[in-house]
Amino acid sequence: MAERDFIAVIPARFASSRLPGKPLAEIAGRPMVAHVWQRACESRAARVVVATDDARIEAAMVAEGAEVVMTRADHPSGTDRLAEVAERLGLAADAVLVNVQGDEPLIPATLIDQVADRLFDDPEASIATLAEPISDVESLFNPNVVKVVRALSGRALYFSRAPIPWDRDAFAARPELLETDAWLRHIGLYAYRAGFLAEYRDWVPSPLERLEHLEQLRALHHGHAIQVALAREPHPAGVDTAEDLARVRCLLDAADGRGGE
Repeated sequence: MAERDFIAVIPARFASSRLPGKPLAEIAGRPMVAHVWQRACESRAARVVVATDDARIEAAMVAEGAEVVMTRADHPSGTDRLAEVAERLGLAADAVLVNVQGDEPLIPATLIDQVADRLFDDPEASIATLAEPISDVESLFNPNVVKVVRALSGRALYFSRAPIPWDRDAFAARPELLETDAWLRHIGLYAYRAGFLAEYRDWVPSPLERLEHLEQLRALHHGHAIQVALAREPHPAGVDTAEDLARVRCLLDAADGRGGE
């Protein structure tokens, strides 16, 4: 592989507590995961792989022309699934993989390239990810919106569901979001080194990870550096619920000229 080549991996599980069969949900005439795959193919990735444990997803994506790697069904997270993919592909320790979530059919290819480049730019980091400014107080205090604080170097100091950093004086008087870029929302797009993934899968969840339910805290717990870049363009919301699916269907049907059907 060339100096800055990377592999985009799309973990796709059929099971979903809120939206069963989500990767195969039809959007503009194609499975949702096919739209994600197409976005990843538009990136600079030297190789795009769909990682799944379900034969139905495998068949649908092979029909699309995608490379599919079948993985175990018992992985607790997408990161663990990526670790198996890296092992199955026999990747070198310094190979870079980008985890593109299978429920983000609107993901811009530029963000996939950006998160990979961020990892290449910091040879001592094990992970790179993205963030964007929080512009409303509802998001700041929403535990489903993960916040991140970072050092001058861009490396992550901590991730939390709590509104960090805490503005001691302002929040004591009135919990309003001030005009500052101090608050950042974490975007769940990751680039990893294959060598890190080989270590990660052998670690048990850390105490902070169990409290926050954030798997990236496992890496910080073990002393690995995570680079965080500000996203170059807005990151569209993914599909978690039936309402999200309806919204994305409207957007992609309109782009496909199917809005009047």
